[in-house]
Amino acid sequence: MSLLHWTEKSPSTLANGGVIGPDERLPWPQTGVMGVQHLIAMFGATVLAPILMGFDPNVAILMSGVGTLIFFVMTGGKVPSYLGSSFAFIGVVIAATGYAGQGPNANIGVALGGIIACGLLYFVIGAIVQAIGTGWIERFMPPVVTGAVVAVIGLNLAHIPIKNMAPTNFDAWMQGITFVSVALVAVLSRGMVQRLLILVGLLVASVIYAVLTNVLGFGKPLDLSGIANAAWFGLPNFSAPVFSANAMLLIAPVAIILVAENLGHIKAVTAMTGKDMDRHMGRAFMGDGVATMVAGGVGGTGVTTYAENIGVMAATKIYSTAIFLVAGCMAVVLGFSPKFGALIQAIPLPVMGGVSIVVFGLIAVAGAKIWVDNRVDFSDNRNLLVAAITLVLGTGEYTLKFGDFALGGIGTATFGAILLWALIGRR
Repeated sequence: MSLLHWTEKSPSTLANGGVIGPDERLPWPQTGVMGVQHLIAMFGATVLAPILMGFDPNVAILMSGVGTLIFFVMTGGKVPSYLGSSFAFIGVVIAATGYAGQGPNANIGVALGGIIACGLLYFVIGAIVQAIGTGWIERFMPPVVTGAVVAVIGLNLAHIPIKNMAPTNFDAWMQGITFVSVALVAVLSRGMVQRLLILVGLLVASVIYAVLTNVLGFGKPLDLSGIANAAWFGLPNFSAPVFSANAMLLIAPVAIILVAENLGHIKAVTAMTGKDMDRHMGRAFMGDGVATMVAGGVGGTGVTTYAENIGVMAATKIYSTAIFLVAGCMAVVLGFSPKFGALIQAIPLPVMGGVSIVVFGLIAVAGAKIWVDNRVDFSDNRNLLVAAITLVLGTGEYTLKFGDFALGGIGTATFGAILLWALIGRR
């Protein structure tokens, strides 16, 4: 397909059990609504990451949109992915800047220089992959490895909603109400409502939350005052990079983790769509690298392909890249709207947590689906041990330190799986 051309499919395609492929799309109104759902899916994590590093959340929203559009162009509109704030940067940014954890980061410029260096290294890795091809990937990452890595992406994130987004007993119950709402929408509804299960479930749970808190007095009331007080349009707080050798050496190796994340995501998309995405992998790495450099140049966090949006694709069976073009454009516009930022931040924390439980679970199941589809034989001890060890490394946040640089969670699980297969996978 050309960059801006998709084959239009009728919504009845989905009603009849079909899927919408990367080179297809629903009519534009439905595509626009799906773009909103992807925007909301990424929003919680994309806003949380900059807050934890002392960055401006509106800049992060804006640069997630810009980064997604850069990725779209550099992959020729063939890889369905959204780019959002990467959590892999949090530890090294805090270490490089000495950030205390509250308010704006006074040394943000130093962190931005390191983020740009990371993006450059990431781009170089992508260029090498693009030049020499991806045949080595299949040798080092057979289905048992890729399935484990994809599953780990979801399992590694599971602690975020459960440990950090339910501070009270009421909040924990509200998370349960939220994921049950999403599940009921998924099972009992039909047509586009069923395809918008994440968005509709979130809206239903938010209404229930408002009734329980604002009317019946349980939990923290829903506060909409921030929306009323926020301006419709305004510039985010841009920042300039400062290039410090120490910070660059500390932050640049995060590119290894970004490669691991992107690799797993592309494998997940390949499994879900049935389309060979490996041939676009080099361009995907380069697109992500350029997007990270651009973000770092104006005060944004480094970006990565987003697991949340892959979870939404798994749930909806809609893989059209047109959705991400729409979502990226929306994010750019909304990045200049403090009122929209206030609206999303008004979504109750436990409701967002309940939605996150669903999305992260769907990612984990997508990994298991790779095993099923490829008939991975777990009576073979090679497959059994690679999968077992990888799942625990990623879920348990197994961390290895190299000086001030720490490789943990998804990174150690991904490279651990690759190395284990190289060690024991061949007789």
